[in-house]
Amino acid sequence: MRLDDVPQEGNATLGGHRKLMYARDAQGRSVTVGSQGWEAEEICTLHAVDALAQQAEAARTRVQAGRASPLEYWMYARRMDVALLSQTSGFWQWRVRRHLTPAGFARLTAAQRARYAQALGLSAAELERLP
Repeated sequence: MRLDDVPQEGNATLGGHRKLMYARDAQGRSVTVGSQGWEAEEICTLHAVDALAQQAEAARTRVQAGRASPLEYWMYARRMDVALLSQTSGFWQWRVRRHLTPAGFARLTAAQRARYAQALGLSAAELERLP
């Protein structure tokens, strides 16, 4: 992308901040330039956030019905998926999936719950219940 082509339409999801992008200047060198974003990016971001909010509410319903653990709700509420929660908590993905079930969550040790709580930015007590 050329320096003059860097989008500056504005993106409300950036909250007034600018994001760093790479572009080519007149001499053909790669340089960094601040961008205010563009409308297409804002639309995609808002759709992704809405999808995660819907997943969190669906998870809340499953937790209340006893078919999922509170960990599943918090994972989506914190805008994570299994892969990201696995990376931040240090558990293998297959173990995270097991812990999303009520039985798997019930078998977690206090230390394992603490790892999840830290990864999600919660206390161990908050992790065990819905807001």
